[in-house]
Amino acid sequence: MTTAAPTAGRFPLGRPARLAVLASGRGSNLQALLTAFPPGHELASVVLVVSNKAGAQALERARAAGVAAHHVAWPDRATFEAALSELLREAEVDLVCLAGFMRLLSPAFTAAWAGRLLNVHPSLLPAFPGLDAHGQALRAGVAETGCTVHMVDEGVDTGPVVLQRRVKVVEGDDAASLAARVLAAEHVAYPEAVRLVLRGEWDGGRA
Repeated sequence: MTTAAPTAGRFPLGRPARLAVLASGRGSNLQALLTAFPPGHELASVVLVVSNKAGAQALERARAAGVAAHHVAWPDRATFEAALSELLREAEVDLVCLAGFMRLLSPAFTAAWAGRLLNVHPSLLPAFPGLDAHGQALRAGVAETGCTVHMVDEGVDTGPVVLQRRVKVVEGDDAASLAARVLAAEHVAYPEAVRLVLRGEWDGGRA
């Protein structure tokens, strides 16, 4: 089965967008998106949540909000993406948001959804991509870090930046304390970035 192609043209759509969220864990960024874009919202609504983890709290958050929630197993990437693509087609999704989704999607999938696949990362990219971004920042001794919402491409945290928010590193910070403050910034940044994209106010990453 091939990957799903987006169902709509360039943003803005002229109608409320249909959002899907992929999450592997607690779903706190999912909750921020559910709160920002509830059913009937004039700009967008979250209509689908998918997790590769059967027990992910994100699925419970979605069900509590009345949003379709699906566990899709990951025996391998191709199998997962085929099932995911079918769900995205059925839900007529316009924009996919990765929110703590701890798997890498294939170049074919990211190409099919180019410009409609967002991720939030806990650093000021291009600094500290990949895993353990907070540990990387602390080891580097930087005075500030933050979060980045970016379009997803075939690389690891290499897609065009939509929005960043900065967070100071304070004396005595460890990875946990820094992560908590950056996460709070993510909860503000992600809905803001989605609004920019859906309103057609993002310049596509051009300087």
